[in-house]
Amino acid sequence: MHPKSDVPNPLQGIPIEFVGSFPDPRVRVEPPLPEIAFIGRSNVGKSSLLNALVGRPGLARVSGSPGKTTLLNFYRLPALYLVDLPGYGFARASKSDRAGYRKLITGYLQTRERLAGIVWLLDIRHDPSKEDQQMHELLIESHRPVLAVFTKTDKLSRSAAATRERELAEKLGLQPEQVTSTSSRFGLGIPELASSIIAAGGEENS
Repeated sequence: MHPKSDVPNPLQGIPIEFVGSFPDPRVRVEPPLPEIAFIGRSNVGKSSLLNALVGRPGLARVSGSPGKTTLLNFYRLPALYLVDLPGYGFARASKSDRAGYRKLITGYLQTRERLAGIVWLLDIRHDPSKEDQQMHELLIESHRPVLAVFTKTDKLSRSAAATRERELAEKLGLQPEQVTSTSSRFGLGIPELASSIIAAGGEENS
């Protein structure tokens, strides 16, 4: 049994608005603010995590069908943007669609001057896939700060989740401070992730 987290979430209660969905990685948004991007395989739980972070269950649309996010979705907080990137590794997507998603993601990671950090979501139950390894290489090449966030920890016992976190960090060559585990369902790790996002975006100095 996983009890709900009782740690205060610093992002809950903060005004947030959906800015729009964009197909251009160089899109200009106003005002210019630091951006925190969310990336992960299709159906890894990005929308659920975004909703849990800001305490707004209906903000990002959650779907049981993977591959729904195909554009850059911008959400504005007072001092930063949260950017939901298209999921990768969707098997049913056509070859041209997959190439388009990768071009959009690559363009975003390489060109955004205000990209302050990347939240990389991985399902704690599964070993990194070929697409995960390719994304890892892309993230390294981007030279951006990355935090690997393992999702759906409520599907495992506490001890099993802790073991998996260590195993996955080792497989990906990540240090303990570069990884964290979460459960959107129970709020586990959500307040800590919210604090990391605020720090990365420099919101504490605004």
